[in-house]
Amino acid sequence: MAASNEFYAQRTDKSYNFDMTDFDQALNFQSFDNQPTVPPNYDYNYGNTNTGLSSFYDPNAYNNNPYGQNDVYQATNVGAGNEFDDEPPLLEELGINPSHIFQKTLAVLNPMRGADQQILQDTDMAGPLVFCLALGSFLLLSGKVTFSYIYGIGVMGCIAFYCLLTLMAPQSNVTFGAVVSVLGYCLLPMVVLSGVNVLVTIQGTIGLIIAGVCILWCSLSASKLFVTAYSMDHQQVLIAYPCALLYGVFALITIF
Repeated sequence: MAASNEFYAQRTDKSYNFDMTDFDQALNFQSFDNQPTVPPNYDYNYGNTNTGLSSFYDPNAYNNNPYGQNDVYQATNVGAGNEFDDEPPLLEELGINPSHIFQKTLAVLNPMRGADQQILQDTDMAGPLVFCLALGSFLLLSGKVTFSYIYGIGVMGCIAFYCLLTLMAPQSNVTFGAVVSVLGYCLLPMVVLSGVNVLVTIQGTIGLIIAGVCILWCSLSASKLFVTAYSMDHQQVLIAYPCALLYGVFALITIF
């Protein structure tokens, strides 16, 4: 009880002592007045680097970087630029060459026109796919759903021609893709015949004559391209006969 009274008395005592004790040791402040003064040199560059505000406005300020970071950045940009410059166009990466498509189409439209051998050996599938879809679309407009017949007969004919050309070609450089490409491009006259069938019925005598001309046109173009592509001189007639049989089937599908 007495201890609590003493604590309460100390709490209620509001007298404070603000006297500060004397320090035994005086503070010793050193004087630097005798030190030699060196004027600042603002033109001095540590490591030949620009550290001033001019580096933010000078485009050549980072060319003197001692660490070579700018050189690595420039080398990376130059290498990346050369890499993109050497890349082929997107259509060529996808296997679509508009120049080759145009030249092959002209060779089919004019069988007497010569064509480059390397272009004919190219495995271009863009043109044949477009012509097959166009043929099926025209037949669909005529009320005939024949997509499965077109692709089925086309695949069987390409396999047969690949085997035939492998046996007949003097050089063993016949590829299945090149055979499909040539036969697909030479389907263009059949596309024209199916387009005429949408406008006019060709089941009469005139229609048969037009169909015969288209078959001859297709077979002549295909045999000419095969002879040019694989250097099969004096063998065009032997190749034109099976070509006429193949395109005759497409003509029958178109007419009937």
